[in-house]
Amino acid sequence: MKKLFLAATAGVLVLAAPALADGHAHNLPLPADFSAQHAEAFSGAINHPTRAEDKARDQFRHPVETLSFFQVAPDMKVGEYAPGGGWYSRLLGHYLGGEGQLVGLYANPLTATADAARQQRLRDAAAGFPAEVAGYTGLSADRFGGLTLDSIPDDQRGTFDRILVIRSLHGITRGGTADTEIRAMRELLKGDGMLGVVQHRAKADAPWSYTNGTKGYLKQQDVVDFMRLNGFALVDSSEINANPMDTADHAEGVWEMPPVLATKRGDLKGKGESDRMTLLFRKAE
Repeated sequence: MKKLFLAATAGVLVLAAPALADGHAHNLPLPADFSAQHAEAFSGAINHPTRAEDKARDQFRHPVETLSFFQVAPDMKVGEYAPGGGWYSRLLGHYLGGEGQLVGLYANPLTATADAARQQRLRDAAAGFPAEVAGYTGLSADRFGGLTLDSIPDDQRGTFDRILVIRSLHGITRGGTADTEIRAMRELLKGDGMLGVVQHRAKADAPWSYTNGTKGYLKQQDVVDFMRLNGFALVDSSEINANPMDTADHAEGVWEMPPVLATKRGDLKGKGESDRMTLLFRKAE
């Protein structure tokens, strides 16, 4: 089984590797090489029975390819920003739960909302994240952690190998808290730590009214520029999660696309999920 998984995964990733975009130097191992190094851990995580309902989205979200591109090894400490419904948490929990650590990172309650009840819900979500992932995985809750990005404990600063911001950057862009959230993540990362972004991608000529976060789509160059202003340098980009069938011009935004399909437009069914940029950043000097 391990050999079959390795061959299949490597084949997919070799096809993805030439699509690395924007002409950036590619000094990291190719995704296919990385997935081969960690094939057993990837196989155990992605094929775990608790992911039975999640697997239908693998063909659109390419989790093995994405984590390989971000160079997420199973012994790393990894922060998942805004875990949400748990799709990636279930996978990462299995992948990291044996040797590494998964930490749910939640928005700073004080800047996210002025409503005290909502602030408390964010704190409760962070505190409950370890038990939530333990429930997904059957592993002990002490293998996992949860933090809100307000008062970061000193013993957490500079301890994270990777932080992943997956399909959530538009939310804090729309809310006007992106700068402080990203800077807090920078404090958490080790000197050689990196931050991976997967984000719904707007067309390069889309108007600001469509790319300000309210529609879920952001321009790729805007994201690169924003991260640079907040202390990060682009390492590389990939087309692993691209979808050219997404016209990215939906009146109701990205939520018209699968899996939400918050629309009566039948022409969007069967077109996969949104077109997404996949970007890897390091801490700038």
